[in-house]
Amino acid sequence: MTDSFDGIRNVVLVHGAFADGSGWRAVYDDLTARGHRVTIVQIPLTSLADDVAATTRVLDLQDGPTVLVGHSWGGTVITEAGVHPNVAALVYVSALAPDAGETTAQQYEGFAATPHFVIDVGDDGFGFLNETTFKLGFAADLSDADAAFLGASQVPINMSVFATPVTNAAWHDKPTWAVIGTDDNAFDQAMLQHMATRIGAQITNVAASHALYVSQPAVISEVIATAAQNAAVPVS
Repeated sequence: MTDSFDGIRNVVLVHGAFADGSGWRAVYDDLTARGHRVTIVQIPLTSLADDVAATTRVLDLQDGPTVLVGHSWGGTVITEAGVHPNVAALVYVSALAPDAGETTAQQYEGFAATPHFVIDVGDDGFGFLNETTFKLGFAADLSDADAAFLGASQVPINMSVFATPVTNAAWHDKPTWAVIGTDDNAFDQAMLQHMATRIGAQITNVAASHALYVSQPAVISEVIATAAQNAAVPVS
C-alpha cells in the first residue's frame, strides 16, 4: 500500500447480536482488494460498555482516519464508539441508531412487531435466536446450509444491553451512510427507514434479509468505499 491511496484507507467492521465477525468475510475480501486496510472487531455482546471498549481498542490501533461500520446491534455500538477521533465516517448496515440519552429498546417503540425474529432468553439473561425461525428471521436469502451454519455459530447477547442508554451519538458530528435490507425480518421496515432518515444518512436500499452483510457484500462494500472517498478527513 502506498501513500497515494485515494480517500480513507482504514475500515473497521462491527458485527451485531447473535453473530460474530466472520460474517464480514466477503466484505473484507472486496474492500482489501480495493486497497483498504480492514479490521474486524469481535465484540463480546456482554454489555454496551464492553462492546464499545472492544471497538475503541481496535480504533486506537488505526493509523489514521477510519470508516466505522456497524450491523444491527453494532449500530448502537458505533453510535457510541464513533466519537473516537480516528472515525471520519459511519456506515449503518440495517442497524440501530439511538440518540444520546436513548436506549436501543426505545428505537422499537411505535413500530410493528417482527414475529419471525424470535429471541429465546435463558435464565442468565442471555438470548439466542430461536432455531426454528432463525433462517426466516435472520437469513432468509441465504442457502439452507449457510443459514444453518450462522444459526449454529450464534453468539448470545446479554438482553440487558437494550435497556442501556447511549451517552454519545456520533452521527450528529460524523457523515453517515446507511444500507437497508428491504426484506429484513428482524426490524420493521418503517423503523429502519425512520432511523436512517433521522440520522441524516445517505441511504441505499437493497433487496436482502437481515444478513445482508453476508448476502449482499458488493453493495455493502460499495457504500463503504463511497464513504471512504467522500468523508472529510478529521483534523488532529
